[in-house]
Amino acid sequence: MKKIILSLIIVATFIGCGVYGFSGVNTDAESIQIDFFPNQAQLVEPVLTQRFTNDLQDLYTRQTNLTLTNSKADLYLSGEITGYRVTPMSGTADQTAAQNRLTVTVNVRFANRLKEKEDFEKSFSFYADFPANAQLVGGVLETALDEIIERITQDIFNATVAKW
Repeated sequence: MKKIILSLIIVATFIGCGVYGFSGVNTDAESIQIDFFPNQAQLVEPVLTQRFTNDLQDLYTRQTNLTLTNSKADLYLSGEITGYRVTPMSGTADQTAAQNRLTVTVNVRFANRLKEKEDFEKSFSFYADFPANAQLVGGVLETALDEIIERITQDIFNATVAKW
């Protein structure tokens, strides 16, 4: 269900801001460059950087008519993962963690080379509580990445549509 809602937001984003083309509608932007998002957090999750970058690239190439390029694209996304931490939230009688909190923070720079007034730089954070015995590589981490990508897409939508 969350994927369907995210897809609808993305479609609305690109229809509304003139970036996406359905049914032969001409658009200004034709290409997007999404750089590798390095993990500059103190705690390093090996799959986080690759997964976040790939998910973001896949989302825009599958849901839009934009061509993914390595340089000089009309739209440009870059940034870095600045925070990734797991914090104990509650304990048991024997001083072990019963509940943990995952926090992921990503700094994003968006540039529309066709309309520079739409450029922005923003930090996106997400946290989720989970049982201490759960693994992060499953649903908790996926939920965090999906939520951050959805927020990035919504902010791109707000930056571009609000200017029309």
